[in-house]
Amino acid sequence: MKAEERWQARFRAPRMTLPTWARQAPSRSMYRSNTSGAWEIYAWDRATGGIRQVTKRSRGTAHGLIDPTGKWIWWFADEDGDEHGVWMRQRYGGGPDEPVAPDLAPGHPAGIALSASGTAAVGIARVGSFQIYLVRPGEPSQLIYEHAEAAAVADMSLDGSLIAISHSENGDARHPALRVIRPNGSVVGELHDGEGKGVIGLRFAPIEGDRRMLALHERRGRREPLVWDPVSGEQREIWLRDVGELTADWYDDGRAVLIVRHNRGRTTLQRYDLGGGVLTSIETPQGVIENAAPRPDGAVEFAWSSAAHPPVMKSSNGFLVLNVAGPTSPPSVPVEDLDVEGPAGRVHALISRPEVGAAPYPAVFLLHGGPHAHDADAFNPEVAAWVECGFAVIRVNYRGSTGYGVAWRDALQGELGHIELADVSAVREAVVSRGLVDPERLVLAGAAWGGYLTLLGLGTQPKAWAAGIAAVPIADHRATYEEETENSRAYHRALFGGPPDELPELYAHCSPSAYVGQVEAPVLILAGENDPLCPIRQIDDYVAGLADLGHPHEVYRYDAGHGTLVMAERIAQMSVQLDFVRRHLGLDTP
Repeated sequence: MKAEERWQARFRAPRMTLPTWARQAPSRSMYRSNTSGAWEIYAWDRATGGIRQVTKRSRGTAHGLIDPTGKWIWWFADEDGDEHGVWMRQRYGGGPDEPVAPDLAPGHPAGIALSASGTAAVGIARVGSFQIYLVRPGEPSQLIYEHAEAAAVADMSLDGSLIAISHSENGDARHPALRVIRPNGSVVGELHDGEGKGVIGLRFAPIEGDRRMLALHERRGRREPLVWDPVSGEQREIWLRDVGELTADWYDDGRAVLIVRHNRGRTTLQRYDLGGGVLTSIETPQGVIENAAPRPDGAVEFAWSSAAHPPVMKSSNGFLVLNVAGPTSPPSVPVEDLDVEGPAGRVHALISRPEVGAAPYPAVFLLHGGPHAHDADAFNPEVAAWVECGFAVIRVNYRGSTGYGVAWRDALQGELGHIELADVSAVREAVVSRGLVDPERLVLAGAAWGGYLTLLGLGTQPKAWAAGIAAVPIADHRATYEEETENSRAYHRALFGGPPDELPELYAHCSPSAYVGQVEAPVLILAGENDPLCPIRQIDDYVAGLADLGHPHEVYRYDAGHGTLVMAERIAQMSVQLDFVRRHLGLDTP
């Protein structure tokens, strides 16, 4: 199999998410899969083995869930991939699609939770407002919460009597507070730890009548679990000595908690018994667990992969959970860890070396989005494609990345974009000095926030890069703010410390458009026509600036939003990127 066939096979190989199940009918499950060529929702009956495709939409389906009784599957139906739409549902066994709340106008999703009583809490973001409705299908929807600052549904108790809301009424969407209300909107309890310390709601206990909520706090410099009774106010922090960022989920009986620990791009699992505080490790292979959940029998199912090994759905009892039909993905190469002293401390990077050729390699610095996200030892068809074609891939968990503590994540203050690029520069200098990469053949690339950093880096570090690839980037923060979703506006205000009208110089200083005249490397920009997060107009303005200067650039536009759920489109975009870099770096096609 040729290199091109191998990398394309990794994109085409069937993949799936970890199946979720109905709490009161655990044999009824749903998952998302790309088996049809786009990511869609499937129903899986564990008792009979039957699998049925639920949705079939031209641009795929990004969000879905099953109700606790197992009677309905819900999904978000947006328009043209722009994340603006309404919630729909279909009976688990099949039947017509029906709108959940036909009296609600379309909007951007802001969380959803379903109860066993048939009620739902539905969050909707619209211009200037975040609203949460109590929805009983077939009845008029009731507005139970509204605010101008960012808010979203976190969860709903199984009996429908309590609704948890993540909100930023304090004006800081990066550090939300947690409020629990009743279906009539009255407040039951509130957790707010003050400036710079968020409280994130996870899930109510999976037992009817149980008021306890599992949440994450940031009181000691990282996210850690706590159990909170919003009625009595009682809190129990789960303090664990080891390093890493934590999240958690309930075991089915409510007596134990599954601890999911992310540390330096890898994941481990542990069981924490609430009765005696005993912590037990759950054996898993080295790599990344995208999702994990305890089954009613106490086994833990998890979606696992590593950079070298394609994703599989496993169980702690040793069995595979489910395999989707179709050809398996070719494996790839393992990653290496690299630690570099940066301007504000140790920077962790992941390196993937090609199996052909010898150092110094042409290299792609592939910057993750977010910025509050991180690169990890997980299977990534895009990384594998670059490696397959002879490139080393360097991924940097720059300041702003998650998994290294709250201080590292929250370090983006003032010099936004420039801070992250300083860490990237430290890693670049290290790999060049060690002879790993060729300094004349370095590509800066990324999507979303990574695309923004790419354009900013090409303008502020013009001598460092031979080419740049920016997918769905922010080119101008102020212009983006004017057209992006309300959630993104709130996030922008939190990152910058206010809106662009109050901080025009800072927004400009951190925008790639301010440095377009300094760009020297050829640029490829990929942009979604309907992108609600990085709107097309501000990208067009940046491209016009390149054109006015006569600077070499190429633009690939596609009819979708912030990325694509269609495999053929992902392959087309990868092909365009590989071709662009080969031409501009003078490389042969393998």
